[in-house]
Amino acid sequence: MDWGMKNRLSRIIKADGKTVMLAVDHGYFLGPTTGLEKPWETIEPLVPYADCLMLTRGMLRSCVPPEVDIPIVLRVSGGTSIVGPELLHEGIIASIEDAIRLNVSGLAFSILVGADYERDTLLAFSEICDMGQEYGIPVLAVTAVGREMVRDAKYLALASRIAAEIGAHMVKTYYCEDFRKVVEGCPVPIVIAGGKKIPEKDALQMAYNAIQEGAIGVDMGRNIFQSSNPQAMIKAVRAVVHENATPDEAYEIFLKEGKE
Repeated sequence: MDWGMKNRLSRIIKADGKTVMLAVDHGYFLGPTTGLEKPWETIEPLVPYADCLMLTRGMLRSCVPPEVDIPIVLRVSGGTSIVGPELLHEGIIASIEDAIRLNVSGLAFSILVGADYERDTLLAFSEICDMGQEYGIPVLAVTAVGREMVRDAKYLALASRIAAEIGAHMVKTYYCEDFRKVVEGCPVPIVIAGGKKIPEKDALQMAYNAIQEGAIGVDMGRNIFQSSNPQAMIKAVRAVVHENATPDEAYEIFLKEGKE
């Protein structure tokens, strides 16, 4: 691994080996998601507590001031929407040259293992891995899950391992029962997706369980920016990831910060 690749990874994954990624890329297939109608208004107060942002090039250019010092993981897969008949039949939506112009620290691409378009997404993902390797930019595989697919350890371990075998430097997947089996079968670092909004205490418990079972962090979006107090929530998540806070301790942080 060359210096540039190591440097970019070190910006995403901090010195303690952990990361709090803030996912704000939902608009690329969901449109103006609740909480992200005006992206920068949502993102700005959260930036000091996030280790990196995951978003699209359009939102990066139009919503994030260039002087903001935070690593960017660029969403480079897309091409379908929530209203279309081929959800997650994604292709490449940004060039490596544009990623370099944007000075990003990582590339994110969704794969759909086991679905009708498995081969398409895996081959496109392979292209992204080649591009990233050529220019020293690490790649995050997102193990997207179709509407009718089960999020269990057997499936997520399969998807995560395939992503690593193709060339992912990191994998984003869902937390599940027996999650340690997913981690043990994947030779690259794993972060968990937050998924749909759930109660704050439940989200903190999920993050804690994932860390205890081998995840290096979270790539959380809706469970932060749709919280009743997003800034308090990201501080609580950060405590779980970087300070090994228990769910109860983190929830106390959320409640305390919410009152201030």
